[in-house]
Amino acid sequence: MYKKLVSVLAVAGLWLDGAVARSRISCRDDLNAFITKQNHISLDGVLANIGSDGSRAQGAAAGAVVASPSKSDPDYWYTWSRDSALTFKVLIELFIGGNKSLQPKIEQYMTAQAHLQGVSNPSGGPDTGGLGEPKFHVNLTAFTGPWGRPQRDGPPLRATALTIYANWLIANGGQAEAANTVWPIIAKDLAYTVQYWNRTGFDLWEEINGSSFFTLSASFRALVEGATLAKALGKQCPDCETNAPRILCFLQSFWASGYIDSNINVNDGRTGKDVNSIISSIHTFDPAAACTDATFQPCSSRALANHKAVVDSFRTIYAVNKGRTPGRAAAVGRYSEDVYYNGNPWYLATMAAAEQMYAAVYQWRKIGSITVDATSLPFFIDLMPNIAAGTYAKDSDTFTSIIKAVTAYGDDFINVVKQYTPADGSLAEQFDRETGSPKSAVHLTWSYASFVGAVERRSGVVPPSWGEPNANTVPKICEAPPSCDSTMTFNVKVTTVPGENIYVVGSITELKNWSPADAIPLDASQYTPSNPLWSAKVTMPAGTNFEYKYIKKTSEGSVVWESDPNRSATSSTGCRSTGTLNDEWR
Repeated sequence: MYKKLVSVLAVAGLWLDGAVARSRISCRDDLNAFITKQNHISLDGVLANIGSDGSRAQGAAAGAVVASPSKSDPDYWYTWSRDSALTFKVLIELFIGGNKSLQPKIEQYMTAQAHLQGVSNPSGGPDTGGLGEPKFHVNLTAFTGPWGRPQRDGPPLRATALTIYANWLIANGGQAEAANTVWPIIAKDLAYTVQYWNRTGFDLWEEINGSSFFTLSASFRALVEGATLAKALGKQCPDCETNAPRILCFLQSFWASGYIDSNINVNDGRTGKDVNSIISSIHTFDPAAACTDATFQPCSSRALANHKAVVDSFRTIYAVNKGRTPGRAAAVGRYSEDVYYNGNPWYLATMAAAEQMYAAVYQWRKIGSITVDATSLPFFIDLMPNIAAGTYAKDSDTFTSIIKAVTAYGDDFINVVKQYTPADGSLAEQFDRETGSPKSAVHLTWSYASFVGAVERRSGVVPPSWGEPNANTVPKICEAPPSCDSTMTFNVKVTTVPGENIYVVGSITELKNWSPADAIPLDASQYTPSNPLWSAKVTMPAGTNFEYKYIKKTSEGSVVWESDPNRSATSSTGCRSTGTLNDEWR
């Protein structure tokens, strides 16, 4: 009887094990089916949002990437330099991988971007900072309304996308086109990056004016590969090679002993745990790189620790993450303090978390080993509780187990997206933190592009190397580039009474980013009843567009702003130059 019972239990156990295995296979097959279907929908979604023949981009110029067809609540009917470059980076990689039907779109994109580089806008002209303008109308004219500007990530991101294409041209008999058509666009973006990387600007979420990890990571990569491309074409990339290591040195300042503080040189009241750092890691992924901490490669200890810190920051604040404890994927937003549309998970942020896992797996397989150290150990423990620090060779069981666990973790992030993707596959910008229903802009191009890019990495398809192995040594001493400043004199005539003082404040860091509490005081030493002059000298970067206003503070502490609109000006060009602004209070 005892033997019979054991036999029955054994058979039952085998059946249960088999049922679990069949369930896992079924789930995996279900995910694979979703990925296959959604990948086609996502690529179609990207192409539908590109003018002039995209089905959702009617009225947009040829090659212009429309952020979203949404024209109200929110109005995303614009073309952003950043979104466009990241989108076309994905399309160019698909083209190189064999989808030759995309080449006409790439050529149209180049034409559109060459045009935009020459459009004067509130950030400046073609030679005075205008390449830092974040967005334009879809007909490629300047948007002149209030906005967080400048944003310095667009030029290096565009340079990267077009450098990938230029290198393909060189390798396939298109040296002349690379030199005569593509390089002039790249060269302008590289020159902008060299000149402006060490200045503050708005981050990729267009909210924080400071030093952005994402912007600087993109700038570092662009200058490294730009310098190499210049040599291949017999061109010059002035100061690219000298500034790239300076940026790399500065990037180390963002490491906050366990995660990347994504925005520094600001007082934003945030932890700094921001998916911008994960997006940075996948953008600077180099398939030929080791797990380099200095460049925050996807498989590096720092990038893995940061991945955990960022993902964990969303686990308890979103209802849709209930029960998603460490070791399970979670819905990921921009940053935990987000209030835009009440602060929700984003499709592109959740896909970025997946993509870093796939890129890390690729790197480990190529390297042939995985090192777990004190920095990355908490990340690995979430997935494999019994793992210990050490280096695991490719032929070890632990190596195989890590690869399986991290791949499954990446797949689990896609499962989160799958759960909150409508049946028609449309991807909005966000999904509700409580219900999971789509929110904000519909058919967001960046959401679709992020899905396609992550699936490419999951399939083991990677971009060409951008040269990280030859550019990852951090200088022993960090140094900033030589400054090129001008001194601007602000003169304003305004009649005041005792106890009142006049200040100037404006849109750039040197003018205190519109903060009245930090506004620059003007001097009244030349004030007379007939000439009520207040004056101040401010040092700021030469040749820089800015907006400004004068404010009046009373002895009681109240603040009075002069009337709209904002004033605008450009600082004098030339290092150590001077300029004067003569105004009257209005």
